[in-house]
Amino acid sequence: MIKKHLGGIRLCSGVLLLLALSGCKTLLTEPGQSKSAEGTASQLLTDNDGSLPAPLSAEGIDKDKNCNTSEAHIQAFSADDHAMLWDRVRAGYSLAPYSNARINTYLKWYARNPAYMARVSERAEKYMFHIAEKIEQYNMPMEIALLPIVESAFDPFAYSHGRASGMWQFVPSTGRQYGLKQNWWYDGRRDVVASTDAAMRFLTYLHRRFDGDWLLALAAYNSGEGNVSKAIRRNRAAGKATDFWSLNLPRETKAYVPQLLALSKIVMLPADYKVSLKSIPNQPWFTAVDISSQIDLAQAARLADMDIDQLYKINPGFNRWATDPDGPHRLLIPNEQSSLFIENLNALPTNERIGWKRYTIKSGDSLIRIARKFNTSVDALQSANNLNGHSIRQGKALMIPVATSPARHYSYSVDQRLKRTQNKSKGTHKQKVNYTVRSGDSFWKIARAHNVTVSKLTKWNGMAPGDPIKIGQKLVIWTGKKVTAQDIARNDKGTNNSIIRKLAYSVRRGDSLARIAGKFNLSVKDIMRWNTVNTDSYIHPGQSLTLFVDVTRTN
Repeated sequence: MIKKHLGGIRLCSGVLLLLALSGCKTLLTEPGQSKSAEGTASQLLTDNDGSLPAPLSAEGIDKDKNCNTSEAHIQAFSADDHAMLWDRVRAGYSLAPYSNARINTYLKWYARNPAYMARVSERAEKYMFHIAEKIEQYNMPMEIALLPIVESAFDPFAYSHGRASGMWQFVPSTGRQYGLKQNWWYDGRRDVVASTDAAMRFLTYLHRRFDGDWLLALAAYNSGEGNVSKAIRRNRAAGKATDFWSLNLPRETKAYVPQLLALSKIVMLPADYKVSLKSIPNQPWFTAVDISSQIDLAQAARLADMDIDQLYKINPGFNRWATDPDGPHRLLIPNEQSSLFIENLNALPTNERIGWKRYTIKSGDSLIRIARKFNTSVDALQSANNLNGHSIRQGKALMIPVATSPARHYSYSVDQRLKRTQNKSKGTHKQKVNYTVRSGDSFWKIARAHNVTVSKLTKWNGMAPGDPIKIGQKLVIWTGKKVTAQDIARNDKGTNNSIIRKLAYSVRRGDSLARIAGKFNLSVKDIMRWNTVNTDSYIHPGQSLTLFVDVTRTN
């Protein structure tokens, strides 16, 4: 077994002069003030409550597009200065030193919340060297090394309402497009090595796609290249400028790029903003070890003499109690434990790297049913027993790969993380309802029956509104009161012989939400919940609203 480091330390030759403007007159002005500076990170579902920037309101935006001072900070870095990783990051900056109100909004937020950067920089310690190596390999601006702060706060288990996962927040389709394998055992979107390489390739493509403009490439990374291209075409047709600051982009994207630029200023001059960054040596934190076969993660942790939670945090791509039987056959091990791990792994026969159970097939069994029973996959059963199809015979024996430790020991597996998420009491919602998905169910239907929002329902279950649900799936619903089966039936079918029907109502001249609610014996709150409107929304003649009406009670 050969120990392999992911790259060495690349030192820049000569002296680089980097200009960081913490306070100067605006170089690029924006065409209009964003109504919100809410960033991607604030929308994530993570296990680190309170670790992400709160959404910034319109009141938090500085109306003055000029900075408060005009002093330029110039720092020189040479090869000898790269003993620490943050120096290497600063030396690799190559984006222009933009300064405007949107950036100032985040500069002020980070300055007011120094504990946030302290937490994030500590979390980055495990991954930052590898990311810096890749950025230099792809000849990209080192500011991009800070992008995982915006995307996920360096939480490799982060999951967004848009179904984006991992440090680099890939949605399923884009992840597959860039070679990130996703199955029952493994999700490459969370794999530190695989997702970082995919992000570099994706950003490189976007940089070429937008003619070498990094700000447009970053905007496209956030909102999609189609949205950015459409905004450019609109401006071009109107005779307007087509740089990032001039485009009418989604609110989140308008904040996304300024947030990264603000971070680059904070990292360049942390003392000026009273921010403390964890000191990170400019050297690899982990070693990539070729393990050649599937291995139980609890067993791997024992071989490395390390805590299994720590092993999961640097190998977050693995969903279950073991690595994917079909690969990748690679584990990232902290450098301090890598030699011991390799020595112990070489002494362990391949067939002893996971546990096995002999199971006699019973009447009514299927591979799917057996896989569910033993918390494994059909593919793993087929591979372990040399089965080409799904046919099995009663009385025959199967060898089942099983975990060597109790399920609770694998605390960062998908199942255990979901259990923690579902068991957390949510504010005023103290009563937990266990719900089994039925035929015809949807998030909207379940949420309506329990008088909660789809957003809350999916968050309680570690999911996104666009995720599919399956018959028999177990969901948790938190409510202020206990919901009985009778309550659910009453919501689904109405009460006292009422007949509930879905109605597409066309708004008429003179209508208001209150008037429509009164007409159909509904509440304004119900109408707002069923439709994307609120009390401040303007409804117009011809607009279609979805109503659920008791036809026995309409006026």
